[in-house]
Amino acid sequence: MVRIIMNGCGGRMGRMITEIAEKDERIKVAAGVDARPVSGMPYPVYASLDQVREEADVLVDFSTASAADAMLDWCAGKGMPAVVCTTGLSEAQLAHLNDTASRVALLRSANMSLGVNLLLKLIRESAPLLAGAGFDIEIVEKHHRMKLDAPSGTAIAMAEAANEGLGGEYEFVYDRTERRMQRPVKEIGVSAVRGGTIVGDHDVIFAGEDEVITFSHRAYSRAVFARGAVEAAVFLAGKGPGLYSMADVVL
Repeated sequence: MVRIIMNGCGGRMGRMITEIAEKDERIKVAAGVDARPVSGMPYPVYASLDQVREEADVLVDFSTASAADAMLDWCAGKGMPAVVCTTGLSEAQLAHLNDTASRVALLRSANMSLGVNLLLKLIRESAPLLAGAGFDIEIVEKHHRMKLDAPSGTAIAMAEAANEGLGGEYEFVYDRTERRMQRPVKEIGVSAVRGGTIVGDHDVIFAGEDEVITFSHRAYSRAVFARGAVEAAVFLAGKGPGLYSMADVVL
């Protein structure tokens, strides 16, 4: 059985992973961590990682970007593998994550769902063919009003997947309000919509002459992300140092 520490246990995803873990014989939440008061959990909850005394095999992180550096340092010090699901990390934090992965196993993914990770593969493979035929690439993502970062990590991952397929020659643009000019060819536009209780919608639009091809993913429940995080934790337990992704888990 894989024992996990749920970092950010009081959030929506933390609570959902807790529910899934209670029904999955492969895993057990040994302890939770949350800076906010949390009650009603079937395991001890601490205000910081430094207070945790329970033994565990993997940390699952659904906390906040502001807590990422402390989490990475703690994992490196403890030799604790971590599934890093928190989005909105800065370039400096991503560099910190890459450095930490040289000492301990880390799995980071902008999106934990099987469908999204399969879609990333399709985008990477399709972009050269469609862009070569004159198609422009635009990405539109929609999330609930409570989401803090924009654009979503998944939208950025989709843009990066397309750009990887295109040899890294394209630039990303998030705002066109300051310019009046035709759309450059080697550009990927990324737009964010926030409202209501949208769990997560992503459209990758390839717009050509007289036709449009759209790759879409709709999440109707956060359970798809929670189940993916659980699968990632089971996969990561016992792995050696390195930076892994959901592609290693599902593809």
